[in-house]
Amino acid sequence: MARPDRPSRARLEKLKNQQRARERRTRWLWVGGTSLAVLAIIAVVVFTVARDVATRPTLDAVSTYEPSRNHVTTPVTYKQSPPVGGDHNPVWLNCGVYDKPVPNENAVHSLEHGAVWATYSPDLPAGQVDSLVSNLPADYVIVSPYKGLPSPVVASAWGTQLALDGVDDPRLAEFIREYRQGPQTPEPGATCSGGTDGSTAPQTG
Repeated sequence: MARPDRPSRARLEKLKNQQRARERRTRWLWVGGTSLAVLAIIAVVVFTVARDVATRPTLDAVSTYEPSRNHVTTPVTYKQSPPVGGDHNPVWLNCGVYDKPVPNENAVHSLEHGAVWATYSPDLPAGQVDSLVSNLPADYVIVSPYKGLPSPVVASAWGTQLALDGVDDPRLAEFIREYRQGPQTPEPGATCSGGTDGSTAPQTG
C-alpha cells in the first residue's frame, strides 16, 4: 500500500511563513483600527471643548477692585454700590435668599468668605426674581433686592462686580463659576452660615 507523500521541509517552512504573515497583518489591522478609534475620540473631545470655550459667555465686562478688609462695628460708606469688599462687620450675613435689603457690612463679610451676592432691582417682577433664584447654586450665594442698581441684576464677589442685562443673562452662571470661592477670595471655605440674618440693621451706603 502506497504511503501518502509527506510535505517537504520547504513546503512546511512556506506554510509557517504564510501563517506568520497572516498573524502580522491581523495584529497591524487591530493596532491600526484601535489607533484610529482613539484618534477619533480625541478629535471629538477636542472639538467639544473648543466649541464650549468658543460659545462660553465672556467676562470682559467684569470690574475688579482691591478693597480693604478690616473689621469695624460702625457703618461703612462704600465706593461701589453694591459694595464688592472693604471694611465690614465682624459678623457675616448668612447666605440665602432675602426679600428685603440686607446690611452691606454683613454681606461684605460673606463676600470675604467666598460668597457671590446677586442683587436685583426692587421693582423686578416676582416671576423674574423666582427665575433668578432657581438658576443659582444653593450654597455661598446671597440674593437680595438693592436700591439704585445700574442694571436689573448685579453680581458681586470679593473685589469683582458685573452688571447684568437681566435674570437670564448667561454671564451670571459664568461669573459664579469663576468667582464663587474663586482665587480672589480672601478666606475661601470660611462658613456662610451661623452669622446674622441681617434683620438687625438696614442697608447702608
